[in-house]
Amino acid sequence: METLLAFIAAGIALAGSPGPNTLSLAAMGAAFGGRRSLGYMIGIDLGMVAVMAIAAAGVAGALMAIPGAGRVFVALAALYFLHLAWRIATAPPQTETSAQTRPPSPLAGFLLSLVNPKGYAAMTALFSGFTLIGNDPAGDAAAKIALLTAVITSVNVAWLLLGTVLTRAFRKPRLNRIVNIVFAVLLLASLLPLVLQSGS
Repeated sequence: METLLAFIAAGIALAGSPGPNTLSLAAMGAAFGGRRSLGYMIGIDLGMVAVMAIAAAGVAGALMAIPGAGRVFVALAALYFLHLAWRIATAPPQTETSAQTRPPSPLAGFLLSLVNPKGYAAMTALFSGFTLIGNDPAGDAAAKIALLTAVITSVNVAWLLLGTVLTRAFRKPRLNRIVNIVFAVLLLASLLPLVLQSGS
């Protein structure tokens, strides 16, 4: 029971801390509203299930061991983050006819999870650092994926609601625009430590 509670606490800390997925969800809530961003959130959740499966299989560690693979991965992630940050920053304020601009799709959320270096690092640490079911690797991996999916979904809903609440608090178009731009900048900033690390 202590191991289970420690695993859940670690999952909440790692999944709930500010990072590309969580910040992008808050940004989508601010730019497009919570209801219109639900598909994007579901895409992120499903993408994280895929990341967990990759981490459980040890594939991520093997790929990152290839010389230069880390830099290529971070470069691809940076390009995708730039695309999402642009969509967020240029989204029309919700006080205008924001229905004219479609929010990013579930596929966009799924892809963000797949190129999110923080997700791989967090899931690798959780899968390698805890054993919930001894002598049953498949059962252990399945239990971790089920628990972490519940944790990640709950955390993601909270971040999406945060962005939605901020937009409602700042109803003026100019303030809406500022909120969108701030979240876009924070999304790009969340990748900066990994860019610096890959260049060292």
